[in-house]
Amino acid sequence: MRLRNRVQLALALLLLAGLCSPLLSHAPNRLLSGQGLRLPALTGALWMIVPALPMLLSPWLRPSRRLRGLLALCAALLANGLLLQAGVEAARLSGDPDSLARTAFGAGFWLLQLAACLQLAESLRGLALAPPIRALIVCAACLPALALLAAGRLDALALLREYHNDPDVFRQALLRHLQLVGLSVLPAALLGAALGLAAFRRPRVEAWLFPILNTLQTIPSLALFALLIAPLAWLGRLWPQSGIAGVGLAPAVTALTLYSLLPMTHGTLAALRQVPAAARDSARGIGMSPWQIFHRVELPLALPVFIAGLRVTTVQAVGLAAVAALIGAGGFGAILFQGLSASAPDQVLLGVLPIVLLTLCCDAVFKLLASRLEPVRR
Repeated sequence: MRLRNRVQLALALLLLAGLCSPLLSHAPNRLLSGQGLRLPALTGALWMIVPALPMLLSPWLRPSRRLRGLLALCAALLANGLLLQAGVEAARLSGDPDSLARTAFGAGFWLLQLAACLQLAESLRGLALAPPIRALIVCAACLPALALLAAGRLDALALLREYHNDPDVFRQALLRHLQLVGLSVLPAALLGAALGLAAFRRPRVEAWLFPILNTLQTIPSLALFALLIAPLAWLGRLWPQSGIAGVGLAPAVTALTLYSLLPMTHGTLAALRQVPAAARDSARGIGMSPWQIFHRVELPLALPVFIAGLRVTTVQAVGLAAVAALIGAGGFGAILFQGLSASAPDQVLLGVLPIVLLTLCCDAVFKLLASRLEPVRR
C-alpha cells in the first residue's frame, strides 16, 4: 500500500509507542518507584485495539471527510476510555481505600493521550470547520472525562489521592495562580498598549524602548524575583500600611508585569503596523480627526493582532507564575516544588497539570476571540 499521509504516519508511530509502553505504574506507597503495567496485564484493556486500529491504518487510507470524522471519534473514545480503564484498574489494585498503595499513570498512558489529542486536532483541522464548531467538538470530547471525575470513578488514582489529601490547598493555589496572572497581565496590557502606540507614533521612542524591554526579557526569572526583594522590602518599611513586602505577592506581580511588557508592546506595535495605509488615507480624506481615525479605523483593524499579542502574554504569565512560588507567592508552583522536595512525583503532577490546562484554556479562549473579531477587521 502507498503511504498517503506523513502526519498520520507520525501519529501512528506515536500511538504504537504508547501501546508498547507501560500504561500504569503500581507502587506500595507514594515514595517508592512503581512497577510498570503493560497492556496485556490490564483487565479487559484489549478494547483499546478497536479505536486504535483506524488510527494505525490511516497513513495508508485515502483522505476524506468521512475518514477524518471517524479518526476524530476514535481519538475521543481512546482518550476517555483510557482514562476510565486507568480508574478501574487503580480501584482493583488498591483494594482498601485506606491502602498506601498508589497506581499512577505510566509513560504509555501519556503517549496515548498525546496521540489522541494530536489526532483530534489534526482531524478537526482537515475538516476545516468554523472555530466555534471546533471548540464545541473539543468541549464535547472532554465531557466524558469530566463526568468520570465528578462521579468519583478516578478517585483511586494516585493523582486524585494527592488532591483529596488536602483539597483546600489546591483551591487556594488555583485562586492565587489566577490572581498572579490577572494582576500582572492587566497592567501589562494597558502599559504595553500605551508603549506600543507611542512607539508607532514616534520612531524615536521605539529606538530606545525595545532595547530596554529586550534586556528585561533576558534576565532569568528567578534572578529578577531576587532583585526586586530589596527595593520592595524598603518600600514596605516606608509604608507599613501598604502591605508591600520583599517576598510574596508584590515582587511576583512586579516581575511578571515586567516580563509581560515586551510581548504586549511588540504585539500592539505589530497590530498598528499591519493596518493598511490606504485605510488611514481614506479616513483622513473624508475629514476624520486623528482620534476618529484611531477609534473607528485603526483600532478595529488592529484588534485581532492585538488579541494575539495578549494571548502570548497571558500564556507566558501562566507558566512563569509557577516560579513565583520560590519567593512565597503561592500558586500551583508551591505544590510543584513541595512535591519535588518530598520526591513525590504525583504531587509534582498535581501542580504541573493545572498549569498546562490553564495555558491551553487561555490559548483556546483568545484564539476563539480573535477568530470572532476577524470578520470585523475584514
